[in-house]
Amino acid sequence: MEVRLVGDNVPQGVYPIAQAIRIADEQNLDLVEIAPNAQPPVCRVIDYQKFLYQQKRKEKEQKQKSAKVVVKEIRFGPQTDEHDYNFKLKHAQEFLKEGSKVKAYVFFKGRSILFKEQGELLLARFANDLEEFGKPEQMPKLEGKRMIVNIAPKKQ
Repeated sequence: MEVRLVGDNVPQGVYPIAQAIRIADEQNLDLVEIAPNAQPPVCRVIDYQKFLYQQKRKEKEQKQKSAKVVVKEIRFGPQTDEHDYNFKLKHAQEFLKEGSKVKAYVFFKGRSILFKEQGELLLARFANDLEEFGKPEQMPKLEGKRMIVNIAPKKQ
């Protein structure tokens, strides 16, 4: 069986596996398979422990760079009055400015589920009022006793 050797400290080319191992042993390094699905498989002569350490560091850096999504919830009743609505709207604007997602929902208690249209209008108005700060991810939808809309912040 043959392997393709790549790397800085070795003559690149296709070698029998025994010769590739011998080349690695002469340099007191390890023969590491990089691309097993290639034809022939690609190997590199490196220090395996150092290779593992660098991989861990790269993964850690990528994890740090990935953004953590924070979801803030805002709860309404189907008959939420103007003052409460404006108060919650102001909070939602602040949440979206700081980069958090907002999950707004209307909670229906008892027979208030009869006012589904009111809840839908309230959430549509809420999403419309927040248009300059974020955009809704989907139309308001009913899940059990809650009608939910998620709003993602706009990119600055």
